[in-house]
Amino acid sequence: MDRLQQLAMHATSSAMAAHPLDPLSPGELKQAAGIIRNAYSNKQISFNTVTLREPEKSVLTRWLEKPTVFTRPPREAYFVILEEGVKGVIEGVISLTENKMVYSAISTNVQPILTVEDLGSVEEIMRRDPNVIEQCRISGIDDMSKVYCDPWTIGYDERWGSSRRLQQAFMYYREDEDDSQYSHPFDFTPIFDANEKRIIYIDVPPVRRPIKKNIPHANFNPKDVQATTGFRDPIKPISITQPEGVNFKLNGNVMDWQNFKFHIGFNYREGIVLNDIQFNDHGNLRPIFHRLSLAEMVVPYGNPEHPHQRKHAFDLGEYGAGYMTNPLALGCDCKGVIHYLDGHFINSKGEPITVKNSVCIHEEDDGVLFKHSDFRDNFTTSIVTRGTKLVISQIFTAANYEYMVYWIFHQDGTIQLEIKLTGILNTFAMNFDEDTKGWGTQVYPGVNAHNHQHLFSVRIHPSVDGHDGNSCAVADAAVPDHPVGSPENYYGNAFYAKRKVFKTSGESQTDYDGTTSRTWEFFNPNKENPYSHKNPSYKLVSRECPVLLPKKGSLVWKRAGFARHHMQVVPYTDDNFYPAGQHVPQTSGEPTRGITEWIGDGTSRIENTEIVAYHTMGITHFPSPEDFPIMPAETMTMLLRPRHFFTQNPALDVPPSHAMTTSGARALTNGEIKSLTDQTSKLAFSQTASSSCCLSTSKTAATVSSCKCANNGLSCNCEFNCTCCNH
Repeated sequence: MDRLQQLAMHATSSAMAAHPLDPLSPGELKQAAGIIRNAYSNKQISFNTVTLREPEKSVLTRWLEKPTVFTRPPREAYFVILEEGVKGVIEGVISLTENKMVYSAISTNVQPILTVEDLGSVEEIMRRDPNVIEQCRISGIDDMSKVYCDPWTIGYDERWGSSRRLQQAFMYYREDEDDSQYSHPFDFTPIFDANEKRIIYIDVPPVRRPIKKNIPHANFNPKDVQATTGFRDPIKPISITQPEGVNFKLNGNVMDWQNFKFHIGFNYREGIVLNDIQFNDHGNLRPIFHRLSLAEMVVPYGNPEHPHQRKHAFDLGEYGAGYMTNPLALGCDCKGVIHYLDGHFINSKGEPITVKNSVCIHEEDDGVLFKHSDFRDNFTTSIVTRGTKLVISQIFTAANYEYMVYWIFHQDGTIQLEIKLTGILNTFAMNFDEDTKGWGTQVYPGVNAHNHQHLFSVRIHPSVDGHDGNSCAVADAAVPDHPVGSPENYYGNAFYAKRKVFKTSGESQTDYDGTTSRTWEFFNPNKENPYSHKNPSYKLVSRECPVLLPKKGSLVWKRAGFARHHMQVVPYTDDNFYPAGQHVPQTSGEPTRGITEWIGDGTSRIENTEIVAYHTMGITHFPSPEDFPIMPAETMTMLLRPRHFFTQNPALDVPPSHAMTTSGARALTNGEIKSLTDQTSKLAFSQTASSSCCLSTSKTAATVSSCKCANNGLSCNCEFNCTCCNH
C-alpha cells in the first residue's frame, strides 16, 4: 500500500467520525487534493477552493434527530480549480467517505475567488513593469522599492468583460517600510492579468496628481505617535478572570451554553457559520434556526469618475471572509478566558494551510439582565440579575479595512450579530486646490477619501419550533383610521402592531422604515403560544439599514441584487447560499446572479414552508479627518429576539445577583445595607493602597482575617493573588 493510499484511508476514517457540519480537517484536505490530482493527472492545474459541501438538509436533520437510527451523512467537498491555458474554472464535488470524484464540470465566462496568494503576486510584478516605472517617475518617484499596491478584483470593466482574470492595483508610496501608505496614493491604476502574470494596461487620469513627498506620512505606529502627539496616560488594566472556569462546553464543534445548543462551522467564504441552533426550554429542546451566516457584502464607492466606478468590492464573494481571516491574539483581539478554533484551507498547490486562532470563543459580562425595585420601602426591595453573554468572533482584513464579526448569544434567548469596522480609508490622490465635487473629503493634505457604503447580507434559515413549516411577516407600528372623538378612538391615543404575512417571495422584498419601527418576524404558523394565542416567533430587529445609493440600472445595482432591499425571502433549496451568485468576480450583472434569480417573477410561495431570508444592513460612510490615519471602530448590530416563543421571561432561571424581598427588607429594619461595590475608585482620590489593606501577592501570604479590607465589611479573599485587594 503506497503512502497516498494510507493517507486516503486515514482521512476517510477521520471523515466518518467527523460531525457532518465540521469544517474539513487538514487530513481531509489532503485526501481531497489527492483525488483531484488523480482525476486531472494529465493536466496542469492549480487549486482555488476546497471546502465542505454541507449535506442536504433533509438528510442532515434526520440524522441529527436520530443519530443512532439513521446513517451519518457522507462527507463531501466542493472544489474549484484552474487549468493552465483554459478559460473559466473547473468545479465539482468529491466524496471523502467513498474516496472518489462525484462530478466535475467546466464553467465558462466566470472567474474564481481571489486568494491571498493571488493578491500577493501582484506587487513584485508591478514594480518591474516598465510602464508602471514610467508612471511612478512622472509622479515623482524613482525608487520602486518604495512603491506598494493593494490589488483588488477589477469588479467589472466592459473593455475586458469576464473573459480574462483581472485585478486592478491601487498604488501607494512609502518612504519607510513602517509608514502607512494610504497618506501618499498615486493617481494611476494598473490592470493586472492574473493568468498571464503581467500588467496589461494602466488607467491614467486626465489631470495628474504627483506624489507630495514634502508632506509627512500620516502614521499610527507607536514610534510616530510618540514623536508627534505622544500618548495619554496609560489605562490601568481591567482584568477578566473566571477562576472557576467557563460556563460553556464544546464537544468538537458543538456548543452547549446557557440552554443554547448549536454547531460552529467555518469556511473560506462566509467565515463563521452557525448551524442547528436550539434552545432547551426546561427539558424541551426546541429548534430556532437551522443556519446563520454573513453571506455577502458590497462596498460601493460614490465617485463617478473613471476608473472609480469599478470600486465596489464584494469582500466575501471576491476574496472570502475565511481566506482573509486574522490569527487572533489573547488580550488584544479577544480578552478573557478564551477558546480558539483554527481555520484550515488549501493553497494553490493543494497543500493544507492552517490559520491559528481563526475563531475566538469567550464570555463577557452583559450588564443588567433584569431588575426591579419597590419605592414603598425606599427601593430597599430589589431583585437584580446580571447577565453573561457568549461571544463567537472572527476578524478579517480586506486590503485597507478590518471587519470584526461577533455572533453573540444572550441568556434571554436573543441572538445578536454585531459588526465593527476599523482599518484605513481607501484613499486617492488630490491636488491641494482640487474640488472633490462632494464625492469625497480631503482627510489629510493631498488625500481624498471617497464616499462609500458597507452593505452586509445576513443569511437566515429559520426553523422556529420546527424544520418544515415557517413563515415570515413584516410588523409596523400603526394608528387606526378612527378619528379623535370617534367611539373607537375617542382620545386619539390608540396604536397597534400592523402585521402582514408574506405569501410570495415578491411580497417579501421590503425595506426598513424607521417611522413605523419596522421589524420582521420568522414564525411557525402551525403552533400557538398558550397565553398570547400568537405564533411562536423570532423577531428581527435591525435599524442600521441604509438604502443602496447607486441608482437603479447602475453597475453596482445590477451586480448587487441582494442590496436592493433590506429583506428578501425565498423557498429553501440545498445549494442556494450566496446572494450575489456562486462566482462573483467580474460579473456584469446581466443577468443579475443570486437572489434575483431565485426570486424570479416573485410568485414562489413562501408561506408555511421551508424558507431562507436575506437581510441587508450596514452604514453609509462620508469620511472625515477623524477617520484618518486609522479609523476608530464603528459598530452596527441586529437582533433576533424571541416573541411569543416562551410563556415567561426565559432568563428567570438565571440566579439573581442580588435579591431583597419586601419581607426581608422589613426584617432588616434600620440595618445598614452594605454596597457590594469595592473601594478601588478611592485610589483616584489620593488614597494609597498600602494605607488601607494588605499587600499580598501570593496565595498564602495573607488571609481574610489579616486583610484590612475585611475590617471594612467587604468581601475579600487574599488567597486568590489579591494585590491590596484592589482597595
